[in-house]
Amino acid sequence: MIAQAQQNGLPENFPEKFLDPETGEPRLDRMVNSYLELEKKLSAMIPAPDTEEGRLRVLRSLGVPETPDEYEVDVSHGLFAVDRDINCRLHQRGFTPEQVQEVYNLAAEKLVPVILEMSQEFQADREVERLVSAFGGPEKWTEVSRQLLAFGKKNLPAEVFDTLCCSYDGVMALYRMMKHEEPGVGIRDRDDPETRGETDLRAMMRDPRYWREKDPSYVARITAGFQRLYGGN
Repeated sequence: MIAQAQQNGLPENFPEKFLDPETGEPRLDRMVNSYLELEKKLSAMIPAPDTEEGRLRVLRSLGVPETPDEYEVDVSHGLFAVDRDINCRLHQRGFTPEQVQEVYNLAAEKLVPVILEMSQEFQADREVERLVSAFGGPEKWTEVSRQLLAFGKKNLPAEVFDTLCCSYDGVMALYRMMKHEEPGVGIRDRDDPETRGETDLRAMMRDPRYWREKDPSYVARITAGFQRLYGGN
């Protein structure tokens, strides 16, 4: 077919789809239809604006509001509030409401967990610094922490031990518990967990709600009881 097209005086790179498969003659009807289709697509494209007025007109056609205050952002997750300065910057860049919402969604999904993790690590470092200072230096704290670990794993349920280890006050309560074993606190009211001594708290731990069901509120009551007994002032 290409050879026939060249014999008809057509260039070598003439599109084969416009040639008659039998004669090699150009199919004008196909060429015209292709041109009309291309013209239709080009007419549907928005030309790049060359003025500020034109740019604003294009932005409005895309749904960008006139002012950043018109963005309606859903922050019902409660992790943070809408930031007007951020909205102003996004508005200057021509962000649509959907794009602005996606920015906030990404912040909640990706940035907030990272910030919270960094904050927790910072707080943990501060708590360790306090403990090192309270026990007289890194070497002494290392030895005490080893003793606390052995004591806690031997004498306390994992849930209580892990909760106490999460804070300075909890570790100090655990230390006093290790040093005194039995605090000598009397049982003032057996029906009130807030006034129970260690013996009753350990009895509560034998309840299925603690060891089998791991009821969060029940576990928290026992943990609070240990902290009350050994938390100090």
